[in-house]
Amino acid sequence: MVNNLSIQTANSEGLLKSVYTVRKEVFVHEQKVDERKEYDQYETSSTHLACLLNNIVVGTCRYRNTEKGVKLERFAVLQEYRGKGVGEKLLQACIAQNKGSYIYLHAQVQVVDFYAKYQFKKHGERFEEAGIQHFKMVYEDLD
Repeated sequence: MVNNLSIQTANSEGLLKSVYTVRKEVFVHEQKVDERKEYDQYETSSTHLACLLNNIVVGTCRYRNTEKGVKLERFAVLQEYRGKGVGEKLLQACIAQNKGSYIYLHAQVQVVDFYAKYQFKKHGERFEEAGIQHFKMVYEDLD
């Protein structure tokens, strides 16, 4: 766990560019997601978060309002920073910023257990999105 991580809303051109660079590295290069599927019509209507370590973006995610509630998406952490609390910090920020809302996400199968630690429960059957297996998970606030 890295102690000096900070979360910022990516509302400047420079920060957004860094967010997109992290996503490209993780999703397009590492997971082989088609770049045309990675960037979509929701880029401008989503709130993008950046996780910084020493002023360098090492992780990112976004969330947006849908007719179902708040959907958390595009969690990406650079490989060398995984397991250091980056994803946790991003997820906690999303939950805090959307407290009281119906919060859900589509979790890749390999990270279902990670989200389950933070009160997300699987809903429905496994499905494919961008060539990757996912489960819908819903935040169940126990407070």
